[in-house]
Amino acid sequence: MKNHPEYTRPGSKHNFPVICIPVHCESSALDHAATKAEVSWELSVSTKEAMGLLQQSPVHRSASIMKSFINYSADSDFPLENLPYGVFSTKENATRRVGVAIGDQILDLNAVSHLFEGPLLKDQQYVFKEATLNSFMSLGRAAWKEARGTLQRLLSVNDQTLQQNAELRARALVPQSSATMHLPVHIGDYTDFYSSIHHATNVGIMFRGPENALMPNWKYIPVGYHGRASSVVVSGTPIRRPNGQTCPVDGEAPVFGPCRLMDFELEVAFFVGGPPTTLGEPVPIQEAQDRIFGMVLMNDWSARDIQKWEYVPLGPFLSKSLGTTISPWVVTLDALLPFAVDNMEQVPQPFPYLRHADKFNFDINLTIDIKPERSVSSTVSRTNYKYMYWTSKQQLAHHTITGCNLNPGDLMASGTISGPASDSFGSMLELSWRGTKPVPLADGSTRKFLQDGDEVVIKGYCEADSYRVGFGSCSGKLLPALNL
Repeated sequence: MKNHPEYTRPGSKHNFPVICIPVHCESSALDHAATKAEVSWELSVSTKEAMGLLQQSPVHRSASIMKSFINYSADSDFPLENLPYGVFSTKENATRRVGVAIGDQILDLNAVSHLFEGPLLKDQQYVFKEATLNSFMSLGRAAWKEARGTLQRLLSVNDQTLQQNAELRARALVPQSSATMHLPVHIGDYTDFYSSIHHATNVGIMFRGPENALMPNWKYIPVGYHGRASSVVVSGTPIRRPNGQTCPVDGEAPVFGPCRLMDFELEVAFFVGGPPTTLGEPVPIQEAQDRIFGMVLMNDWSARDIQKWEYVPLGPFLSKSLGTTISPWVVTLDALLPFAVDNMEQVPQPFPYLRHADKFNFDINLTIDIKPERSVSSTVSRTNYKYMYWTSKQQLAHHTITGCNLNPGDLMASGTISGPASDSFGSMLELSWRGTKPVPLADGSTRKFLQDGDEVVIKGYCEADSYRVGFGSCSGKLLPALNL
């Protein structure tokens, strides 16, 4: 095998890196400043190969290159190629702390913080002792990459630091089954976009007809609105059916009572990282990638009848602020880059501040299950993040073009993700086509919208020839409305 950046395995459609030296090409000033130090600390190529430390490159990889001493199955969501970040506690230790998922275990970064000895993190080890990821996220992409390299080394089958230290291993590795997951980030601001062309077209057809399906601005700007950060909750948190004003019959007076048309929206969201930006200074799209720390699954719970009555003229308000669920594990951008696919063709061409030629859609398989109370689960939709029209880089660049400043921990969501087929829609509004086509479930019942006791479970993963990068699940159960 030649010492070349990549080779093609016989019989495979994917390229696999042989040696990948992490000299960064991003435009971040922090990356450029760190390059020399990071190469001298992280890289002796022979050592890298011996320890299984090759950094992720934007091509699919072979699992034989990345091998951990932690055992997990080939279809595990959390192999060594993933290493998503989360915040957890246990019954024995109620302190919330940062961890990474590996197989069915959690590596407690508080317990191993002293092992982050690279040039960028040796004086920043405190970030792994905090109760959220915000401080770590604020350090920027070069530090994130250094942390990833350290974690892959510590968990490598060829490294002895953890593998042969029984006392440290006992303190640092926690079964996921014994952990309680918490919100991984303090979310200062939350923005929800509307970037799936299939979803926007479907909703437009329902309410305006096929000739006016997309609003005139839709193909020019990544449409979005400011959501409610305080009601973003971690997976497993129940959501209560809201009370509110609705107008069941057009032209008649509204009524007050429980929402009758409760819905989910399948979304993927990303967390902003890096230092706070300056008010009045946009983030150029060439630098947007350096500001994307990682992604989570999201359910943007939606009260459709409340939404219909309230949304004119300023858009959704109470119909969305009732609760938004995210998955607990933040999958880093470096773990997702091997699964980048072509961006959707954009006609007309966007304005220059929104243009980028590199691939930045991702092949993320997504499913939605509904599990009625005391019944079996049914998969009601299978879709994919690659159907997004506007990319996350475009969303971030547009968000800041007027000078809006960003902070580490800000959350930006894709909007409902729908594919082209009727079984790939991302909401009950579409799957039941505004309640006209009941959706069959495995137990023989049907749904037009959600019923009390229904649990909605969203899952997502990327898959290569011999490993997958998963998000885990994003779930929530619908509770009955309060009697007001």
